[in-house]
Amino acid sequence: MEPIIVAQTDPSDGSRPQVILPSLANRHGCITGATGTGKTVSLQCLAEQFSRIGVPVFMADVKGDLTGIAVQGAMSDKLKKRLESHGMPAPVFGANPVTLWDVFGEQGHPVRATVSSMGPLLLSTLLALNDTQSGVLTAAFKFAADKQMPIVDLKDLQDLLTFIGENARQFKLDYGNISAATIGAIQRGLLKLQTQGADKFFGEPALDIDDLMQTVDGKGVVNILAADKLIANPALYATFLMWILTEIYNRMPEVGDLEKPKFVFFFDEAHMLFDNCSKEVTEKVEQVVRLIRSKGVGIYFVTQSPLDIP
Repeated sequence: MEPIIVAQTDPSDGSRPQVILPSLANRHGCITGATGTGKTVSLQCLAEQFSRIGVPVFMADVKGDLTGIAVQGAMSDKLKKRLESHGMPAPVFGANPVTLWDVFGEQGHPVRATVSSMGPLLLSTLLALNDTQSGVLTAAFKFAADKQMPIVDLKDLQDLLTFIGENARQFKLDYGNISAATIGAIQRGLLKLQTQGADKFFGEPALDIDDLMQTVDGKGVVNILAADKLIANPALYATFLMWILTEIYNRMPEVGDLEKPKFVFFFDEAHMLFDNCSKEVTEKVEQVVRLIRSKGVGIYFVTQSPLDIP
Protein backbone atom coordinates (compact mmCIF):
# COMPACT_ATOMS: atom_id res chain seq x y z
CA MET A 1 0.00 0.00 0.00
CA GLU A 2 1.28 3.47 -0.94
CA PRO A 3 2.68 5.51 1.95
CA ILE A 4 0.87 8.60 3.21
CA ILE A 5 2.84 11.78 2.44
CA VAL A 6 3.16 14.05 5.45
CA ALA A 7 5.56 16.72 4.15
CA GLN A 8 7.83 17.57 1.23
CA THR A 9 10.57 20.19 1.18
CA ASP A 10 12.51 21.53 -1.82
CA PRO A 11 13.86 18.40 -3.60
CA SER A 12 16.83 20.33 -5.02
CA ASP A 13 18.72 19.73 -1.77
CA GLY A 14 18.22 15.97 -2.05
CA SER A 15 15.44 15.73 0.51
CA ARG A 16 12.80 13.04 0.23
CA PRO A 17 9.09 13.16 1.11
CA GLN A 18 8.29 12.48 4.76
CA VAL A 19 5.76 9.67 4.87
CA ILE A 20 3.75 7.44 7.18
CA LEU A 21 3.43 3.78 6.25
CA PRO A 22 -0.24 2.78 6.63
CA SER A 23 0.82 -0.44 8.39
CA LEU A 24 2.47 1.66 11.10
CA ALA A 25 -0.19 4.38 11.37
CA ASN A 26 -1.61 2.75 14.51
CA ARG A 27 1.60 3.69 16.37
CA HIS A 28 0.01 7.09 17.11
CA GLY A 29 1.38 10.56 16.39
CA CYS A 30 1.53 14.17 17.50
CA ILE A 31 1.03 17.36 15.47
CA THR A 32 2.49 20.36 17.28
CA GLY A 33 3.29 23.98 16.56
CA ALA A 34 2.39 27.52 17.53
CA THR A 35 -0.80 29.20 16.35
CA GLY A 36 -0.76 29.74 12.58
CA THR A 37 1.91 27.15 11.77
CA GLY A 38 -0.46 24.78 9.96
CA LYS A 39 -1.61 22.22 12.52
CA THR A 40 -5.19 22.22 11.21
CA VAL A 41 -4.07 21.91 7.58
CA SER A 42 -1.79 19.01 8.53
CA LEU A 43 -4.68 17.33 10.34
CA GLN A 44 -6.96 17.81 7.34
CA CYS A 45 -4.41 16.48 4.84
CA LEU A 46 -3.82 13.36 6.92
CA ALA A 47 -7.56 12.82 7.37
CA GLU A 48 -8.12 13.07 3.60
CA GLN A 49 -5.40 10.54 2.84
CA PHE A 50 -6.62 8.09 5.48
CA SER A 51 -10.13 8.40 4.05
CA ARG A 52 -8.89 7.68 0.53
CA ILE A 53 -7.32 4.38 1.59
CA GLY A 54 -10.55 3.32 3.28
CA VAL A 55 -9.83 4.26 6.91
CA PRO A 56 -12.66 5.98 8.85
CA VAL A 57 -11.56 9.06 10.78
CA PHE A 58 -12.88 11.06 13.73
CA MET A 59 -11.87 14.66 14.41
CA ALA A 60 -13.21 17.69 16.25
CA ASP A 61 -13.72 20.91 14.31
CA VAL A 62 -12.81 23.53 16.90
CA LYS A 63 -12.59 26.52 14.54
CA GLY A 64 -15.30 25.55 12.06
CA ASP A 65 -13.00 25.19 9.07
CA LEU A 66 -12.79 21.42 8.48
CA THR A 67 -16.11 20.76 6.76
CA GLY A 68 -14.61 21.82 3.41
CA ILE A 69 -13.13 18.32 3.28
CA ALA A 70 -16.54 17.22 1.99
CA VAL A 71 -16.19 19.37 -1.16
CA GLN A 72 -13.92 18.68 -4.13
CA GLY A 73 -10.98 21.09 -4.30
CA ALA A 74 -9.63 22.96 -7.33
CA MET A 75 -6.23 24.02 -8.62
CA SER A 76 -5.12 27.58 -7.91
CA ASP A 77 -2.12 29.54 -9.21
CA LYS A 78 -0.55 29.57 -5.75
CA LEU A 79 -0.96 25.82 -5.33
CA LYS A 80 0.35 25.12 -8.83
CA LYS A 81 3.46 27.22 -8.19
CA ARG A 82 4.06 25.48 -4.88
CA LEU A 83 3.76 22.01 -6.40
CA GLU A 84 6.16 22.89 -9.21
CA SER A 85 8.74 24.31 -6.80
CA HIS A 86 8.73 21.06 -4.83
CA GLY A 87 8.63 18.75 -7.83
CA MET A 88 5.31 17.24 -6.82
CA PRO A 89 2.59 16.03 -9.21
CA ALA A 90 -0.80 17.72 -9.33
CA PRO A 91 -3.19 16.04 -6.88
CA VAL A 92 -6.32 14.21 -7.90
CA PHE A 93 -9.09 16.38 -6.47
CA GLY A 94 -12.10 14.69 -4.93
CA ALA A 95 -14.58 15.05 -2.11
CA ASN A 96 -14.46 12.85 0.98
CA PRO A 97 -17.53 11.24 2.55
CA VAL A 98 -18.36 13.18 5.70
CA THR A 99 -20.73 12.76 8.65
CA LEU A 100 -21.30 15.77 10.89
CA TRP A 101 -21.92 15.35 14.63
CA ASP A 102 -22.86 17.88 17.30
CA VAL A 103 -23.39 17.38 21.03
CA PHE A 104 -26.02 20.15 20.94
CA GLY A 105 -27.71 18.81 17.80
CA GLU A 106 -27.44 22.13 15.95
CA GLN A 107 -24.78 21.58 13.25
CA GLY A 108 -24.93 17.82 12.84
CA HIS A 109 -26.41 14.57 14.07
CA PRO A 110 -26.99 14.78 17.84
CA VAL A 111 -24.59 12.76 19.97
CA ARG A 112 -25.99 11.10 23.07
CA ALA A 113 -24.53 9.03 25.89
CA THR A 114 -26.17 7.62 28.98
CA VAL A 115 -24.85 8.65 32.38
CA SER A 116 -24.26 4.97 33.15
CA SER A 117 -21.98 4.57 30.11
CA MET A 118 -20.02 7.68 31.10
CA GLY A 119 -19.22 6.14 34.49
CA PRO A 120 -18.27 7.79 37.80
CA LEU A 121 -14.60 8.41 36.90
CA LEU A 122 -15.23 10.58 33.84
CA LEU A 123 -18.29 12.20 35.39
CA SER A 124 -16.26 13.18 38.46
CA THR A 125 -13.75 14.86 36.13
CA LEU A 126 -16.54 16.67 34.30
CA LEU A 127 -17.99 17.93 37.60
CA ALA A 128 -14.54 18.75 39.05
CA LEU A 129 -15.33 16.78 42.23
CA ASN A 130 -12.88 16.31 45.08
CA ASP A 131 -11.95 12.84 46.36
CA THR A 132 -14.77 12.70 48.91
CA GLN A 133 -17.41 13.79 46.42
CA SER A 134 -16.04 11.41 43.79
CA GLY A 135 -16.25 8.56 46.31
CA VAL A 136 -19.92 9.30 47.01
CA LEU A 137 -20.67 9.44 43.28
CA THR A 138 -18.94 6.08 42.83
CA ALA A 139 -21.07 4.66 45.67
CA ALA A 140 -24.20 5.95 43.94
CA PHE A 141 -23.22 4.22 40.70
CA LYS A 142 -22.48 1.01 42.63
CA PHE A 143 -25.89 1.12 44.30
CA ALA A 144 -27.58 1.66 40.92
CA ALA A 145 -25.66 -1.29 39.45
CA ASP A 146 -26.54 -3.52 42.42
CA LYS A 147 -30.22 -2.69 41.99
CA GLN A 148 -29.99 -2.89 38.17
CA MET A 149 -31.18 0.70 37.89
CA PRO A 150 -30.16 2.38 34.62
CA ILE A 151 -29.01 5.98 34.89
CA VAL A 152 -29.95 7.44 31.53
CA ASP A 153 -29.83 11.21 31.96
CA LEU A 154 -28.93 13.86 34.52
CA LYS A 155 -32.47 13.83 35.93
CA ASP A 156 -32.08 10.11 36.75
CA LEU A 157 -28.82 10.81 38.55
CA GLN A 158 -30.30 13.74 40.47
CA ASP A 159 -33.24 11.58 41.61
CA LEU A 160 -30.86 8.80 42.63
CA LEU A 161 -28.71 11.17 44.70
CA THR A 162 -31.79 12.64 46.36
CA PHE A 163 -32.98 9.14 47.31
CA ILE A 164 -29.55 8.23 48.71
CA GLY A 165 -29.36 11.50 50.65
CA GLU A 166 -32.77 10.91 52.21
CA ASN A 167 -31.82 7.34 53.20
CA ALA A 168 -28.13 7.87 54.06
CA ARG A 169 -28.30 5.87 57.28
CA GLN A 170 -29.41 2.74 55.43
CA PHE A 171 -26.46 3.03 53.05
CA LYS A 172 -23.77 3.49 55.67
CA LEU A 173 -22.84 -0.17 56.22
CA ASP A 174 -22.74 -1.16 52.54
CA TYR A 175 -21.55 2.04 50.87
CA GLY A 176 -19.90 4.15 53.59
CA ASN A 177 -20.74 7.51 55.10
CA ILE A 178 -22.72 9.79 52.81
CA SER A 179 -23.26 13.33 54.07
CA ALA A 180 -25.99 15.69 52.97
CA ALA A 181 -23.34 18.34 52.27
CA THR A 182 -21.53 16.08 49.82
CA ILE A 183 -24.77 15.15 48.05
CA GLY A 184 -25.60 18.86 47.85
CA ALA A 185 -22.22 19.70 46.30
CA ILE A 186 -22.70 17.06 43.59
CA GLN A 187 -26.23 18.27 42.91
CA ARG A 188 -24.95 21.83 42.46
CA GLY A 189 -22.41 20.54 39.95
CA LEU A 190 -25.16 18.78 38.01
CA LEU A 191 -27.27 21.91 38.06
CA LYS A 192 -24.37 23.90 36.65
CA LEU A 193 -23.99 21.34 33.86
CA GLN A 194 -27.64 21.71 32.98
CA THR A 195 -27.38 25.49 32.73
CA GLN A 196 -24.45 25.03 30.32
CA GLY A 197 -26.59 22.83 28.06
CA ALA A 198 -24.72 19.61 28.86
CA ASP A 199 -28.00 17.86 29.65
CA LYS A 200 -28.55 17.63 25.87
CA PHE A 201 -25.63 15.21 25.70
CA PHE A 202 -26.97 12.76 28.26
CA GLY A 203 -29.85 10.56 27.17
CA GLU A 204 -30.98 8.04 24.60
CA PRO A 205 -30.52 6.81 21.95
CA ALA A 206 -26.84 6.57 22.83
CA LEU A 207 -24.22 6.84 20.11
CA ASP A 208 -23.36 3.49 18.53
CA ILE A 209 -19.61 3.42 17.95
CA ASP A 210 -20.21 1.33 14.81
CA ASP A 211 -21.76 4.45 13.26
CA LEU A 212 -18.28 6.00 13.24
CA MET A 213 -16.70 3.03 11.43
CA GLN A 214 -18.37 3.47 8.05
CA THR A 215 -17.00 3.47 4.50
CA VAL A 216 -18.58 4.78 1.27
CA ASP A 217 -17.40 3.48 -2.11
CA GLY A 218 -14.16 2.29 -0.58
CA LYS A 219 -13.44 5.58 1.21
CA GLY A 220 -13.44 5.92 4.97
CA VAL A 221 -16.08 8.29 6.32
CA VAL A 222 -14.62 11.40 7.97
CA ASN A 223 -16.60 12.02 11.17
CA ILE A 224 -16.45 15.70 12.10
CA LEU A 225 -17.62 16.86 15.52
CA ALA A 226 -18.80 20.48 15.52
CA ALA A 227 -16.86 21.77 18.52
CA ASP A 228 -16.86 25.55 18.08
CA LYS A 229 -19.56 25.80 20.76
CA LEU A 230 -18.51 22.75 22.75
CA ILE A 231 -14.97 24.10 23.22
CA ALA A 232 -16.42 26.90 25.37
CA ASN A 233 -16.78 24.20 28.04
CA PRO A 234 -13.29 22.62 28.06
CA ALA A 235 -14.23 20.01 30.67
CA LEU A 236 -17.20 18.75 28.64
CA TYR A 237 -15.13 18.79 25.43
CA ALA A 238 -12.33 16.72 26.95
CA THR A 239 -14.66 14.36 28.82
CA PHE A 240 -16.76 13.73 25.72
CA LEU A 241 -13.72 12.81 23.61
CA MET A 242 -12.33 10.64 26.42
CA TRP A 243 -15.69 8.84 26.54
CA ILE A 244 -15.64 8.16 22.79
CA LEU A 245 -12.04 6.93 22.99
CA THR A 246 -12.92 4.62 25.89
CA GLU A 247 -16.00 3.29 24.08
CA ILE A 248 -13.92 2.54 20.97
CA TYR A 249 -11.37 0.72 23.10
CA ASN A 250 -14.02 -1.34 24.90
CA ARG A 251 -15.94 -2.25 21.75
CA MET A 252 -13.23 -3.11 19.22
CA PRO A 253 -11.60 -6.56 19.18
CA GLU A 254 -7.88 -7.27 19.28
CA VAL A 255 -6.49 -7.48 15.73
CA GLY A 256 -2.75 -6.82 16.07
CA ASP A 257 -0.89 -5.09 13.24
CA LEU A 258 -2.80 -4.71 9.98
CA GLU A 259 -2.05 -3.43 6.48
CA LYS A 260 -3.80 -0.21 7.48
CA PRO A 261 -5.61 1.02 10.63
CA LYS A 262 -9.25 0.24 11.19
CA PHE A 263 -9.86 3.72 12.59
CA VAL A 264 -7.94 6.95 13.21
CA PHE A 265 -8.81 9.43 15.97
CA PHE A 266 -7.53 13.03 15.91
CA PHE A 267 -7.61 14.81 19.26
CA ASP A 268 -7.42 18.57 18.57
CA GLU A 269 -6.56 20.91 21.48
CA ALA A 270 -5.20 17.81 23.20
CA HIS A 271 -3.85 19.77 26.16
CA MET A 272 -7.46 20.02 27.40
CA LEU A 273 -7.46 16.27 27.90
CA PHE A 274 -4.94 16.58 30.70
CA ASP A 275 -5.59 20.08 32.11
CA ASN A 276 -6.85 19.83 35.71
CA CYS A 277 -7.14 16.08 35.26
CA SER A 278 -6.96 13.69 38.19
CA LYS A 279 -4.16 11.15 38.41
CA GLU A 280 -6.69 8.34 37.95
CA VAL A 281 -8.07 9.77 34.70
CA THR A 282 -4.59 10.52 33.34
CA GLU A 283 -3.51 6.94 34.04
CA LYS A 284 -6.69 5.64 32.41
CA VAL A 285 -6.07 7.68 29.25
CA GLU A 286 -2.43 6.58 29.11
CA GLN A 287 -3.51 2.94 29.44
CA VAL A 288 -6.09 3.24 26.66
CA VAL A 289 -3.63 5.00 24.33
CA ARG A 290 -0.96 2.34 24.93
CA LEU A 291 -3.26 -0.61 24.38
CA ILE A 292 -5.64 0.62 21.69
CA ARG A 293 -3.12 0.29 18.86
CA SER A 294 -3.43 -3.50 19.08
CA LYS A 295 -7.08 -2.96 18.12
CA GLY A 296 -6.08 -1.24 14.89
CA VAL A 297 -6.70 2.31 16.10
CA GLY A 298 -4.31 5.21 15.56
CA ILE A 299 -4.49 8.30 17.80
CA TYR A 300 -3.03 11.64 16.77
CA PHE A 301 -2.78 14.44 19.32
CA VAL A 302 -2.88 18.01 18.01
CA THR A 303 -1.57 20.69 20.35
CA GLN A 304 0.92 23.56 20.59
CA SER A 305 3.71 21.78 22.45
CA PRO A 306 4.74 18.13 22.85
CA LEU A 307 5.03 18.88 26.57
CA ASP A 308 1.22 19.13 26.68
CA ILE A 309 1.11 15.33 26.38
CA PRO A 310 2.26 13.34 29.45
